[in-house]
Amino acid sequence: MRYLRSLQIVRVFVALIIGIAFLIPIYITLTTSLDKAQNVFTFPPHLLLDFNFANWARTWHEYDWLLYYLNTIVIAIATIIIALGTTILAAYALSFMRFPGQNFVFALVLVVLMIPSETFLIPNFVLMAQVHLVNTRIAQILPYGASAFGIFLLRQFFLTIPRDYREAASIDGCGHWRFLWSVAVPLARPILMTIAIYIFIGTWNSLLWPLMVTATPNVQPIEVALATYLTSNSSDWQGLSAAGMFATIPVVLLYLFFQKRIVAGISRGEGIRF
Repeated sequence: MRYLRSLQIVRVFVALIIGIAFLIPIYITLTTSLDKAQNVFTFPPHLLLDFNFANWARTWHEYDWLLYYLNTIVIAIATIIIALGTTILAAYALSFMRFPGQNFVFALVLVVLMIPSETFLIPNFVLMAQVHLVNTRIAQILPYGASAFGIFLLRQFFLTIPRDYREAASIDGCGHWRFLWSVAVPLARPILMTIAIYIFIGTWNSLLWPLMVTATPNVQPIEVALATYLTSNSSDWQGLSAAGMFATIPVVLLYLFFQKRIVAGISRGEGIRF
């Protein structure tokens, strides 16, 4: 018992250290964005908040941040809707249906999870150029309209649904389509919420692909605006910090609000099953 208690204390301490390590950069950015100019380069660093929101107001008026927020939200919501649709259908087929090459298809999904996303940038760009979708919101949505992670996670949950449910539904004349939307999807709501949140965060933080496929602010997301601001104001540390907070705060608030659902959704998934 004493050993287990000591081990638990060590785990809590390590988790606390890791959490602080992740929070320090965010706190320094927040402090710099609200600090006075004379305190930015002082040593030791000035770590007390001055609540000088003049930097935020100045940075906010330099760019049309509301437009970038709107673009990002539209792209994220559309991506979530399409990705959840494809994820539900693919995961259900891999869980409740039997067809030749089923395990091979699932293995391909796992392979896609292992391949760096940067590998698909050039092929996706060529495809978007051929269909004349470059510099549009659609070009930022379609390549992410399927989620290998979502298919994997949802399939693992579907496999935990007792087979008796499906057999009972079949006896009552319930086909695959009705069983999917009346039984499987309602049971999988925590998993679907987790997948949606991960897609939203991934879309919000996306930079490289939107930077490649867009050229005008009217379709660019907030991360591209942040990169553009960094290029044109590379020496304005207070403004850069304020812009960084504009891009960070919504995602942090979203995670804090849904963190229990994220953890619960992932914890309900089990090991890999074939």
